[in-house]
Amino acid sequence: MDSDNREALAEFLLRLRSNGITDHRLLTAFEDVPRRNFVPVIHVTEAYARGQMPIECGQSMTAVSMVAKILAALKVDASHRVLELGTGTGYQAALLGRLATKVVSVERFRTLQDKARDRLTQLRIDNVYVKLIDGSVATAELGLSDRIVSNFSFPEVPKPFIENLASNGVMIVPIGLPGEVQMMKRLTKVGSRFQSEDLFPVRTQPFISGISKAI
Repeated sequence: MDSDNREALAEFLLRLRSNGITDHRLLTAFEDVPRRNFVPVIHVTEAYARGQMPIECGQSMTAVSMVAKILAALKVDASHRVLELGTGTGYQAALLGRLATKVVSVERFRTLQDKARDRLTQLRIDNVYVKLIDGSVATAELGLSDRIVSNFSFPEVPKPFIENLASNGVMIVPIGLPGEVQMMKRLTKVGSRFQSEDLFPVRTQPFISGISKAI
């Protein structure tokens, strides 16, 4: 890592601590996973900037500060199995790989899947499995997870995914209509029911069913 990126990472970690994110394992994961490996080449010098970045397939890369807030709320333990909906560049999946025992990340774009796999292989993160799957119909085959995080929004609580949560499992997901401000929610499974907690407002891309046939 060059000096500019080291300084940007140090400043980012200081911002996290000042915002109350002090979990040692999470901060270490951010140190261990070089974000510059995942951002588009033209944005390498902005790897730890505050905003979103455009990536392939008309998608966007979540702002690093938002990734931190989401993972802090998810509270991943070293023994957890995690399901990620929407791989994107694979950056959040890589962080999750440092935090959990096993991560399954599903993506509908083959281009994103292939590139994310390559990046994870280069970093020797071998407990993350990136699958090309239509998330709307494949929940049963994904098995139980202790944690689920969605990188796209649903108009209402996605109950089929909650069924994939183990007892006391947690799902972080944006809920709201496309094009409007959504609410990031933390859903905790308690028995056959779930508890819902509002976290913070967001704007993110909506869930789209199916696998992209072109890209």
